[in-house]
Amino acid sequence: MPLHIGIVAGEMSGDILGAALIGAIRQSHPDAVFVGIGGPRMIEQGCRSLFPLEKLSVMGLVEVLRHLPELLEIRRQLYRHFIANRPDIFIGIDAPDFNLGLARRLKRSGIPTVQYVSPSVWAWRQYRVRKIARSIDLMLTLFPFEADFYRRHQVPVCFVGHPLADSIPQSADKLAARRGLGIPVAHPVIALLPGSRRSELRYLAAPFIEAAQWCLTRNQDLHFVVPLATPAIREIFEAQLAKQEAKLPIHLIDGQSHTVMAAADVILLASGTATLEAMLYKRPMVVAYKMAPLTYWLAKRLIRTPYYSLPNQLLGEACVEEITQHEVTGERLGRSLLSLLEAGGGDAQLSAFAGIAERLGGNASQRAANAVLSLLAENSAAGSNL
Repeated sequence: MPLHIGIVAGEMSGDILGAALIGAIRQSHPDAVFVGIGGPRMIEQGCRSLFPLEKLSVMGLVEVLRHLPELLEIRRQLYRHFIANRPDIFIGIDAPDFNLGLARRLKRSGIPTVQYVSPSVWAWRQYRVRKIARSIDLMLTLFPFEADFYRRHQVPVCFVGHPLADSIPQSADKLAARRGLGIPVAHPVIALLPGSRRSELRYLAAPFIEAAQWCLTRNQDLHFVVPLATPAIREIFEAQLAKQEAKLPIHLIDGQSHTVMAAADVILLASGTATLEAMLYKRPMVVAYKMAPLTYWLAKRLIRTPYYSLPNQLLGEACVEEITQHEVTGERLGRSLLSLLEAGGGDAQLSAFAGIAERLGGNASQRAANAVLSLLAENSAAGSNL
């Protein structure tokens, strides 16, 4: 009998992790069956997605509340599907508020559960660790400081590293990337990455475009490139460009965010996994974070870490500039970008980024697959001994 694996990714970064994990599991179980929710990469690897991944890609308290009835109905339907078609194991990838609730019910039903990518429990709402312990049989973490936290709270955990550290080249060819994208080779290039969620673009598309306009008035040689994760995201960004009547030397690219990062001199981006990618590509960056006012007000009172971007969290220092909420304006972002373009402006960041790939790499997807398969073997052995 082939392995049957339930798997749910909650956003585009989870789709990348999920696709790599599926590929690694298939190395030893080529006939394994994967069913749940995934994006285009997971589907390409053979995952059957019962709902569009975009349905789960909602960020922020206010935004989640608006979509809560639909999210709860999707979770109920997934639970019913997995009970009627019991998988050998369930893997939730990111989206902890959605996946951990589903995992808890499946675990009560005797299905082993894994959470791949830890919620930021070490940063805020640390009391959640007790609920996590009741919901999963194993936590797979991308970063070593997360695994340390779970060990202190006696939650089964395995630090697997980040697959991006294995897949991103140590030295990306900037000129080749520009030629591949069809953008000017000799001009300074600023990449704009306003996010892959609708809620992110709602708050960041306009100020990112304004930042590009502000920079262009001070340096006419600049060129801008924007990777857009899906047709829906592209439509939102194009509408904002039209609304602002932006006259920019700008290339909009479908996907290819890694090629865009490789092509850039500096990057302006939304907080999230993309900041780690930019770090691994060794590109100076400015990170922006903006959300619904109520969500931000609550977050400010609950978060216990001084940094919200992954580079600063990994480094333990304010190396990358983080610009938040009302400070996210075209001029504020533009000034920071131009300062990085100045001679030596990004040197401090690049020096700090050295060595990150070695700390996080080492065939992370295969380590994650091995951890999942080991848990399956342990449960099988325990069942046979009953």
